[in-house]
Amino acid sequence: MALTTRITDMLGVRHPIVQGGMMWVGRAELAAAVSNAGGLGILTALTQPTPDDLRREIDRCRALTDAPFGVNLTILPSVSPPPYAEYRRAIIESGITIVETAGHKPQEHVDEFKSHGVTVLHKCTAVRHALSAERMGVDIISIDGFECAGHPGEDDIPGLILIPAAADKVTIPMIASGGFGDGRGLAAALALGAEGINMGTRFCATVEAPIHDLVKAFIVANDERDTRLIFRKFHNTGRVARNSISERVVALSQPAEAVFEDIRALVSGAKGREALETGNLDAGLVWAGQVQGLIHDVPTCQALIDRIVADAEAIIRGRLAAFVTPREMAA
Repeated sequence: MALTTRITDMLGVRHPIVQGGMMWVGRAELAAAVSNAGGLGILTALTQPTPDDLRREIDRCRALTDAPFGVNLTILPSVSPPPYAEYRRAIIESGITIVETAGHKPQEHVDEFKSHGVTVLHKCTAVRHALSAERMGVDIISIDGFECAGHPGEDDIPGLILIPAAADKVTIPMIASGGFGDGRGLAAALALGAEGINMGTRFCATVEAPIHDLVKAFIVANDERDTRLIFRKFHNTGRVARNSISERVVALSQPAEAVFEDIRALVSGAKGREALETGNLDAGLVWAGQVQGLIHDVPTCQALIDRIVADAEAIIRGRLAAFVTPREMAA
């Protein structure tokens, strides 16, 4: 039995599984491994220092896979923003046909991508944002529940509610994101109205993820309680793994007079990159979701995707079907 959905048809992939665009993690070796395994791998544009570096990373990914892959472009408000238009141009000129957008006011980027025939997935954390993105012209919604790593929004709506609530109103295909890591999650996402899943933290704990083995072991050892919510006071909530840095950030943010400058040095992207690349878990933040509690090994992307799909098929065909009593027997 194959799990064929609008997502597999639109993206040209074998399995309805998408790798989330993750800063410092979404590099060619991981994206290619996910795509070769039948999912959709995603490069993270802003992981690359310049648009030309992104062009080279796209070329490197193409050398590793003949399967479809995409690029993530996350737009964040900033006093000195990166040259988004130049990154966008690099994506288009490199012939990328699938883009995952996220963040602040993406209309300009969506319009430009669509004018060049690019399929656009947009990440949202609320139904109202999903409907806005649909009106904007995106092709696929990735709906991100409160369990997720990264920024879950300020509504605190978990996936069990958010996914079907969005499915009730969104007419374009939808991917469920936040808290997914095994076949049970994929089967549940399909039951809730999504047509695929997006996984970030789970793909960090794979052989091909370009991060230190100590970070992978850290994720495996953690459970569902080992995350912390930061930036709540500043209305930019983020979910990260529990370590000494996130504990300090939470503590320093609690006083009524606390300001962002009190934690700025602790939360810098450079420090987070150092933690991922050196395995020094006290160097910076490690972004991870509650799905850590469902991660028990570090497989290859091929083994992970094969297992997820096989388990989801077994659940749909076997366990769930067993609960259905034929009408003539129930009478």
